[in-house]
Amino acid sequence: MTSLSKRQQEMTKQNYIAETEQTLQYTIAEKVTQLFTPSSHSVSVESEMDLEINTLVDDFLGATNTNTDVDLNALVSKFTDSKVPVEPYNFDSYVEYLANNVVAHSIRTSSPRFIGHMTSALPYFVRPLAKLMTAMNQNVVKMETAKVLSPYERQALAMMHRLIYNFSDDFYTQHIQNSQSTLGILVSGGTAANIIALWCARNASLGPKDGFAGVEKEGLAAALDYYGYKGAVVIGSDLMHYSFDKAADLLGIGMHGLIKVPTNCNNEVDLQALRQAVADCRAQNLHIIAIVGVAGTTDSGNVDPLVVIADIAQAANVHFHVDAAWGGPLIFSEQHRHKLAGIERADSVTIDGHKQLYLPMGIGMLFLREPQLAASIEKSASYTMRKGSFDLGKRALEGSRPGMALFLHAGLNLIGLKGYEFLIDEGIRKTQYMAARICAMPEFELLAKPEMNLLIYRYIPEPFRGLVAKNQLTEADNQQINQFNQRLQKMQRQAGRTFISRTTKTITCLGEKFSITALRAVLANPLTTQDDIDAVLNDQIQIASELSMSNSLETAENVA
Repeated sequence: MTSLSKRQQEMTKQNYIAETEQTLQYTIAEKVTQLFTPSSHSVSVESEMDLEINTLVDDFLGATNTNTDVDLNALVSKFTDSKVPVEPYNFDSYVEYLANNVVAHSIRTSSPRFIGHMTSALPYFVRPLAKLMTAMNQNVVKMETAKVLSPYERQALAMMHRLIYNFSDDFYTQHIQNSQSTLGILVSGGTAANIIALWCARNASLGPKDGFAGVEKEGLAAALDYYGYKGAVVIGSDLMHYSFDKAADLLGIGMHGLIKVPTNCNNEVDLQALRQAVADCRAQNLHIIAIVGVAGTTDSGNVDPLVVIADIAQAANVHFHVDAAWGGPLIFSEQHRHKLAGIERADSVTIDGHKQLYLPMGIGMLFLREPQLAASIEKSASYTMRKGSFDLGKRALEGSRPGMALFLHAGLNLIGLKGYEFLIDEGIRKTQYMAARICAMPEFELLAKPEMNLLIYRYIPEPFRGLVAKNQLTEADNQQINQFNQRLQKMQRQAGRTFISRTTKTITCLGEKFSITALRAVLANPLTTQDDIDAVLNDQIQIASELSMSNSLETAENVA
């Protein structure tokens, strides 16, 4: 073969490769472009996709078990590939992958026997609204990327604000759509809401004065020096949510600046200790940024005496914040609203929509008594969030945020005041039923009388039941019971038939305080029945029996 022929073959080969690459690139470009292009073809394909996804959803929501019993290590091993696929996947293949590897092993928080965390079943209307929200893809921090969703969100927040504070018609007429007023801020969750509340309190209390530019511009050290303080603190009970640890860190006071006051036997802040903490801070020349009251502790759902805390805060001229992320929706219930007495005097209130408002994850809310308070954290930029604009993002933490107000507004209208009242009342009624069942069963000990729809209890192995009845457990006894309950909860979670979470509490026995492991139930699923509650408790008794038998066999083997 001549050298010319070789060159021709090589050129032909190179041309073929180039043409193949061009064809591949064209195919990929065509495929990717089609993903974004509205057409009769895309509508047809999307309809087929909807059918497949709907089948997955129906199967997922229809299951009673809370989880699969697959070992976590086995699941982790399925997700170790770090290479991005070169070419686009076929959708059918990807849905099959999701179904087998992700959906099948996801926690079924909608199960009526999943009663261990603050996550529940959702009303069916959120699913089509989620599709609408995603398709619209509004960024609600900016009018130019949201437009009507801005006043729409403000209206939904004003509805909630009115339930908390119940100001006059004139007040809401003046502030609901006033761009200079902020009645509420919609955020991703209670953590962000609590952080923003303390951020507002810090900036407002250490603001500009007589030529001093304020903490926002000068920083915390300069602000404390200017105002003559030796430090800054936030005061609340030792049952405050751990988001306040994050807030203390982010705001520059450090976790040592978060003063956690002891709680009493009812899991409420000790008022005498709270008054003493305020007096001590004053004596030490420490600036109190805020006093925090809890309306629904994460562990047991108890509520601090908000009226008295409001008096203490008012007397000290300190910002009063109420973390009602869990218990806030009691404002819907005529029967139980009195438990939140004093919340209307709070300078700021946190409520989570994705808890007892039965909305999807990602909806937290901060409400402000004073509509101008959020001006203390306002930020602007030439390319967005211009001063004087209607933009919601200028007084918030996040720089981008989806239109989650769709769910909040829909919930308030499609469930309504009386609908939410029913949900709250039913949750508390079922909790009282569970507490009564626990008290009637020798296998269990109720650790605190439930105030709302959380309760804590523990399983008592048979050898210790007499000592529990006489309140004669020693520390060593409690340690053994703790270990048993830890194993019980882990085995229940692994079995996946039912679910209860666990926490740690302090109790007093024989005049001494002991740390104990508590099982924690959350009755916040409208689908949970009394039969489901009985099934959860009976499942624990069955697992405990298996554990006791296993322990007996181990003891026998050790003796042998």
